[in-house]
Amino acid sequence: MQLKLDDGWRALIAACLFTLGACASSSGPEEPFRVHGNKVTFEIAPVLLASDQVYPGESTVKMGGIPNLVGEPGIPGYGEPGVADVATHAETQGLRYSVRHPDLRIIMTVAEGYYRIVARKSAGVTSLEDLKGKRIATIPNTSSAYFLHNMLKSVGLSEADVEIVRILPLSDMPKALVNGDVDAVTIWEPEIENAAHAIGDDAVEFDGRQIYRELFNLNTTAGNLADPRKRARIKEFVKSIVEATELIHEDPSLAWPLVHEATGYDLDLIKRSWKHHGYPATMVSDLLDVLEAEEKWLARIDDRPARSREELSILIDDSIIREVLEER
Repeated sequence: MQLKLDDGWRALIAACLFTLGACASSSGPEEPFRVHGNKVTFEIAPVLLASDQVYPGESTVKMGGIPNLVGEPGIPGYGEPGVADVATHAETQGLRYSVRHPDLRIIMTVAEGYYRIVARKSAGVTSLEDLKGKRIATIPNTSSAYFLHNMLKSVGLSEADVEIVRILPLSDMPKALVNGDVDAVTIWEPEIENAAHAIGDDAVEFDGRQIYRELFNLNTTAGNLADPRKRARIKEFVKSIVEATELIHEDPSLAWPLVHEATGYDLDLIKRSWKHHGYPATMVSDLLDVLEAEEKWLARIDDRPARSREELSILIDDSIIREVLEER
């Protein structure tokens, strides 16, 4: 006997079969959670520890940053574009890439970098004012360059009053300071520590953490946050970063072997440089203030209109970090 079904039953059975098929396909193994960031910085330490010891699923942390998240092609050193679920970067690069990718979202601050300027006393530098006319090594359009801008501004100087020298690789900066090719250096750790160590008693340091500190953020996209499955995975990884940060606060040596493996720097250098970082694992309260001030600096450099505070506020989405902290 042949069973006859009306259109309503056929539609119901088809829907059930589709649902069963979808469930079967989703029950397969998930792809690893994909994180890209600058692995040769100490700021990424909580991310490394989260991936290695805390995150309950499989995850990968690869060299890169925001270009791997938003699909920015042709950026040397960042590998394949558009392959990250989240990416770390300083707020400076978050601002720069968000001009072309306004769906970029900052979802937490992983670390703070406390920068400093190291100069040679033998070059006649004993105060910040003495930097006028001096050659200073840094990398333009980065957080270290913005730090230099603010430090000079604090004593009435500007970039026009000094000669900025771009040196790559960064490991050549201490050598340039020793050889007298530059009079001062400012860059993120640990090369600034290497620079200070290299010139020993000839070094004079200017700490500017009260003027500016780098905000090393975790970023994703509005599209990822709007996707329930992706959002849940991002939240789980953010939770893991928070837990890893607590472990680091209790015992920073837990992270040092991972930093050593990722960076290649020896453990003694890592220990000496560690104090120049903070790990808040939250959304810092002054992030929008920092973005607003820094946007004006970047807009002048890039010769474009500066975005308003309201426009910049859209780049910040603290919903996941708030949920994670409220649930603890």
